[in-house]
Amino acid sequence: MRMSPPALHRRVLAEFIGTGALVAVIVGSGIRADLLSHDLGVRLLANAAASAIGLGLIIALLGPLSGAHLNPVVTLTEWWTTRPEGGGRDVAAYVAAQFAGAVAGALLAEAMFGRRPVTWSTASLSAPHLLLGEFVATAGLVLLVQGLRHIGRSSLAPVAVAGYIGAAIWFTSSGSYANPAATVGRAFTDSFTGIAPSSVPGFVGAQLLGGAAGVLLAGVLYGTSRASGEPNPAGSRRTG
Repeated sequence: MRMSPPALHRRVLAEFIGTGALVAVIVGSGIRADLLSHDLGVRLLANAAASAIGLGLIIALLGPLSGAHLNPVVTLTEWWTTRPEGGGRDVAAYVAAQFAGAVAGALLAEAMFGRRPVTWSTASLSAPHLLLGEFVATAGLVLLVQGLRHIGRSSLAPVAVAGYIGAAIWFTSSGSYANPAATVGRAFTDSFTGIAPSSVPGFVGAQLLGGAAGVLLAGVLYGTSRASGEPNPAGSRRTG
């Protein structure tokens, strides 16, 4: 028997806390890496490892509550491919919580290291090859989340998604932001993981296009039907 999802306010709170925690891990580990090493490779390795481990733990903890989307692209693509009744309200609440959580997480990381709050990033990331990297990173993430659902292996998401993001931080030119909420949050930190506000629209646009490409690829590979027994996206145990 399929259990009813938790109440919407609990799921939204989980998305707020989860996205905030994720961005705090990303930004905080980047600040720590900056303090400990001047070697770019060492800093990237430390940040990638902390981000992947943190993401996996957050998904494992919050997945049973909200699905641990932590990402507006994942929320939108999950809704688009399953169309649950009344899901539009849940999508709006999830996305708002994710953006608010991402900003709160970045400010929390800055505060933990005694840095001045709301210091905009000066890292300009607008070159076309970086946007292509974001497109690829987000398409791969969505394909992974969709593929796990289609083959009935959503329980592997904490390891699979964390592993993918850890790898994508290295193999994409952009460093795999792959998340509009986290991208906005990271504009609030002038540190190793920051992005200038002027670069945010381009990254978000590439992420949305990448999400659409991921859905298209999943449809081509697996078809459009849901795997039997899989819950609906809003409040489900699917993750991303």
